[in-house]
Amino acid sequence: MPPVLLPASAAAFAPRSAPNIVLSKVEPWLTATLKRTNRVKRPLNSVPQHHRCLTETLSSPSAIWTLCSLMLPKAPESELRKDDNPLVEALFNYQMVAVEAYIVHVDMVSQHEVAFKLTPETIETLVEYHKDIHSVDTAAATWNWSEKEVQLKKLQEDFKQAINRFVYRTNAIALEGLEEDGAGELLRGKSDEVRSAIMGLFLPLLPPPPRVVDVVRPTPLLPSSTGAENWWQPTMSQPQQSSMDSWRVLPSSPNTTSGDATSSMWATMSLNEMQLPSPSSSYSETYTTDCDSPPQFYSAPMTTAPYTAAMTTAPIPQLPLPSTLLQQQCSTSMGYGGFDWGRYQDFALPYAM
Repeated sequence: MPPVLLPASAAAFAPRSAPNIVLSKVEPWLTATLKRTNRVKRPLNSVPQHHRCLTETLSSPSAIWTLCSLMLPKAPESELRKDDNPLVEALFNYQMVAVEAYIVHVDMVSQHEVAFKLTPETIETLVEYHKDIHSVDTAAATWNWSEKEVQLKKLQEDFKQAINRFVYRTNAIALEGLEEDGAGELLRGKSDEVRSAIMGLFLPLLPPPPRVVDVVRPTPLLPSSTGAENWWQPTMSQPQQSSMDSWRVLPSSPNTTSGDATSSMWATMSLNEMQLPSPSSSYSETYTTDCDSPPQFYSAPMTTAPYTAAMTTAPIPQLPLPSTLLQQQCSTSMGYGGFDWGRYQDFALPYAM
């Protein structure tokens, strides 16, 4: 839809002047309307004759149209009279305000519309009502804040500008409501449209939105923070020192190079004094089928600590490793160094239990 250019008389605060009328052809309903409203009979046979007659009729000071009527309260709500009879309340508390306007533009060519502008008397009445009654009621319905008066004055000024700019545009068929001396009123329910449009200009006073307060939450300490470094690490318990003498515990790793030097220790140490740990399951000898290799023995490490324990049992002879038996592929009844392997169950060693 192309933009419609209204005459200068339709601008806000502009004085009234002759309407701008554009005609292209003679409409039968317009001819009948002009003949009905003009007291002086004049020929209406051409477009210029219709243009001249319509311009003179709408330019008359009495050519005031009544667009609608508004029922407005006479005072703020806190000052209205209270009565049990609603008819009494309506008579004392409300008033009828006629919304009057004049025609500033008639387009019978492109848009086929007519434009109305409010009269200065109607504008002044609505501005006073907004300031004295509407502003008081809307201010009482909101809470107080520091800039409330400033916003209230701005609301009044915005309404004054909006009501002066208000122009109602409708179909050109509205000219059927034309009466004598150019006056008239809207037909076909158009008054409801004007009433809704004008009441929509009475805006409420809106308070400012509540301020959003940012909740400051403490930053959690992470392991990489500069705070205490040991709060995340679990407390490691210190291992208890063994009360046992270090020379009484024999390591499980074999040392075949010192077997000859330490063979006397096996002969002098009693069974009760020896405390051997369980052999490690990860230790294994390389399997071979060669039986000519010399046997391998477990031997205790060299130590210079004196032995003070008394011998209470018979000395234990040197024992070969179980893996050597596999290398020699001999039976369990074979004797070695005067020891019968068939009686190995009689000697219950700690690591075999």
